[in-house]
Amino acid sequence: MTKEELAAKLNGIEYPAHRTITADLIKAAKDAGLVILYGASDDLMEFDGSAREEIGCYGGGMALVDASGVLPDRDSLEDDEEIAAYFQRLDAAKQIEGRWNKEPGYSWTYKTNIPHATFEVVEDGEPYCRGIVFALIDL
Repeated sequence: MTKEELAAKLNGIEYPAHRTITADLIKAAKDAGLVILYGASDDLMEFDGSAREEIGCYGGGMALVDASGVLPDRDSLEDDEEIAAYFQRLDAAKQIEGRWNKEPGYSWTYKTNIPHATFEVVEDGEPYCRGIVFALIDL
C-alpha cells in the first residue's frame, strides 16, 4: 500500500480519529512502513501505524521524526545513553509542524518537507483536521 492509497482510505474518517481508524488500516500501515498523523483535542499530535506516539502541543508545536520513528521529547531523557541516542538521531531527523487554527476551516493541519499524502478528518460533517500519511523509508 502506498501513502496515497492509505490517505484515500482514511479520507473522511470521523473525529476522534483514534476511534475510527480500523485495526486493519493500522496493520496495513505498519506492514507498508507508513505513519498516520492526525490531531486530537486542542493539544495532541497523534502518530499511528509504523510509529505510535502522542505528542503534547497545545496551540501547535513541532515533532521530529527519522527512519526509526518519532524522536522522544528532549526534556524527557534521563540518562546519558538516552541523550546520546537522541543526538545521534537528531542529524537525520525531519520536522513536522503541528498547526492549530492556522488554515480556515481546520483545527489541525501539518507542515513538513517530508513527502506525504493528506486526508481529512471530519466532525459532524465539517472538516476538523487535515492529517498526513508518510513513509519511514522517505526519511
